[in-house]
Amino acid sequence: MQLEFIPVEEFYFALTLAVRTLTEIDQPELTQQVGDRLKELYGQPSTVAAASQNTFNYVFRVCDYDNSPAEQLIISVADWQNKLRLSSDYGWTLDNDRKPVRTDRFAQRDAFAQELQAHLQSWLKLSW
Repeated sequence: MQLEFIPVEEFYFALTLAVRTLTEIDQPELTQQVGDRLKELYGQPSTVAAASQNTFNYVFRVCDYDNSPAEQLIISVADWQNKLRLSSDYGWTLDNDRKPVRTDRFAQRDAFAQELQAHLQSWLKLSW
């Protein structure tokens, strides 16, 4: 799995209405470590925090990963109320009216979430 960071300037063009929460990890210390590590690697998050319960949101395009029929695959690594929140549009796409609809891959979201967690642990050199 290869992740391509989406900076704040491109965020609104990349994010889709189909991005939904995959999992939340209730480990405030880990959440802080992930946020610190991403800030070290990328600087400013993809979005400016809108509330005190959310201080970072780094958004990535996943390269070379099949999310058909959607044209791209987006993930978000954020904090929410001291929890680490992983979100993605995996298993979702937008219909012609730009409304989110499930795809055949929706049933595989749990497996994708586990794969994403393993990738992030290895890539960020953190364990949870």
